[in-house]
Amino acid sequence: MRLLLLGGDGQVGHELRRSLAPLGELTVTTLSGRLIDGSACETLDLAQADAIEPLLRRVRPDRVVNATAYTAVDRAESERELAFAVNAQAPARLAELCAADGIALIHYSTDYVFDGNGTRPYLESDPTGPLSVYGESKLAGEEAIRASGAAHLILRTAWVYATHGHNFMRTMLRLGAERDELRVVADQHGSPTPAWLLADAAAAALRQGIVEPGVRHIVAGGQTSWYGFAEAIFEEALLRGLIERRPQVLPITTADYPTPARRPNYSVLDTSRLQAEYGLSIPQWRDALRTTLDATA
Repeated sequence: MRLLLLGGDGQVGHELRRSLAPLGELTVTTLSGRLIDGSACETLDLAQADAIEPLLRRVRPDRVVNATAYTAVDRAESERELAFAVNAQAPARLAELCAADGIALIHYSTDYVFDGNGTRPYLESDPTGPLSVYGESKLAGEEAIRASGAAHLILRTAWVYATHGHNFMRTMLRLGAERDELRVVADQHGSPTPAWLLADAAAAALRQGIVEPGVRHIVAGGQTSWYGFAEAIFEEALLRGLIERRPQVLPITTADYPTPARRPNYSVLDTSRLQAEYGLSIPQWRDALRTTLDATA
């Protein structure tokens, strides 16, 4: 199997390099043409959709995994054109080319396609209603892939974190070492999800073959708030000696921490369909956090 991974230097892409490597010949792209360790790889800027076809012609993959996206949620409110170029137009072109050559495509999307007014975990069939430019751009990408005719699997996820890159867990550990007190939003609810779980799910789907094209949800089990996640991070990190002391965490509301982009207040996703189709075992979010911090320690 010849595999092409777009975005091998992000937090999900880093884990995908691990999970995809045993499946066959793996080619990786980054924006700079370099991986985190400084080694060379293919260069691709998804803001330049015309660069996709030459890359596919050169690599001739059997499967493509797209772990690249424009993820600056607040900045997207003022950079709408760039967000749509990377999150909608590039995936549309990628999917079109994959359909023409019979290449299967795995693509990641987001809980931000929902409006957050739900009261039970969202199903793949639930109506969408993004609140932000970022959410709109990711939904447009989903729709373009579905319309392309390519064999595809769109994995919607949420609250992603990892031991590297920019994410909530690493931010909390850094700020917790600097401050005695932190204020964290307590009225937004979701499922903290480690990047390694997303990578393992993609590898399982590629190993077995895409059962049925479409959107599937993948998050860790259970739910919490950002405040609850922060408390768990500090408790588990202290047990592992990753921090010297535990800062005080004060719960605040979304209104207390205004941002340019609106976030969904509730974005828990139902993963039962993906689990059934690929025989996946999804860990609870707190157990997944422990596993991630064990690797850090």
